[in-house]
Amino acid sequence: MAAEPAARNRIDRRRERTRNALLGAARKFLSEGRSAVSIQEITDAADVGFGSFYNHFESKDQLFDEAVRSILQIYSEMRDGIVALYEDPAEVFAVSFRMTGRLQRQIPEGVRVILHSGMSVLLREEGLVPRARRDIIAAQQAGRFEPMDPDMAIMAAGGALLGLLQLLDARPDANAGALTDEMTFRVLRMFGMNKRAAQKLTSTELPSQPQL
Repeated sequence: MAAEPAARNRIDRRRERTRNALLGAARKFLSEGRSAVSIQEITDAADVGFGSFYNHFESKDQLFDEAVRSILQIYSEMRDGIVALYEDPAEVFAVSFRMTGRLQRQIPEGVRVILHSGMSVLLREEGLVPRARRDIIAAQQAGRFEPMDPDMAIMAAGGALLGLLQLLDARPDANAGALTDEMTFRVLRMFGMNKRAAQKLTSTELPSQPQL
């Protein structure tokens, strides 16, 4: 009887390795902007059998969607543990923005996956977007940010963040920390924060960047 659970565990581990290999291949293609590849090319890159693909995903679109979701979710969950140290929602927003900008230097391939998703990534219901919306609303209610439609605020801040990440990707020698803090300052000012308060939130020491 003991052999049966052990066999199932081996099968489960094999399935997980295959799924992760497919996701890894998908992330690589997406980071290169190659979304038009075939399923055969994906399974070849993952070094798994073609037939194995449909044991895990119904379509290439589902695989690519999951590849984007996995990057957003992993970082967001780690970010949650860090910002739990702060009470001021405006500071939570600023810390999250500053750390996310610096992420480009840490996992450039993962950031390129997000960049190649375009503005549609700001419409997803997982990852940083729902968290940023919650922080913005809380900061507005606390009087730290001026009133603004939350969805418009997300598009404004998200567009600034995507632009920053694209700039950092194009300029690998640029000071990512300085540019990220400058963009965070501009976004805080856009949300109605005065210059002194915005400077304070963008000049404090950050926690250690999570290891992904």
